[in-house]
Amino acid sequence: MSTPTDSPADRGAKPPATTRDARLNLRANSAQLEKIRRAADTKHTSVTDFVLDSASIAADQVLADRRWFQVDAVAWSDFQVLLERPVVYKPRLAALLAQDDPFHD
Repeated sequence: MSTPTDSPADRGAKPPATTRDARLNLRANSAQLEKIRRAADTKHTSVTDFVLDSASIAADQVLADRRWFQVDAVAWSDFQVLLERPVVYKPRLAALLAQDDPFHD
C-alpha cells in the first residue's frame, strides 16, 4: 500500500505532462480514501494522478452532455440556415440504419 508521501516516480507512475500550477483540496472519509488508494494502486499510479484523471474524465462527460449552448446572433442565423436546407436522401445511410443494432440484445 502507498503512503501520502510516495511520489509518482517511487510508485512507477509517469510524471504529469504539464506543470501543475493550481491546488485542489479535497476532504474524504476514511472508506472513500481507502477505496481511492486501492484503485490507484491497481492502476499503478499515484492517488493524485488517479483522482485528477478520474475527475477530468467525469468533467469531459458532463460538459459533452450539455444541452444548452449559447451562440451569438450570426452563429444562430447560420445554424438555422443549415437546419432549413432541403433533405438529401442518402441511400448508404438508409441501408446502415436499416440494419439490426449489433449492441442490442
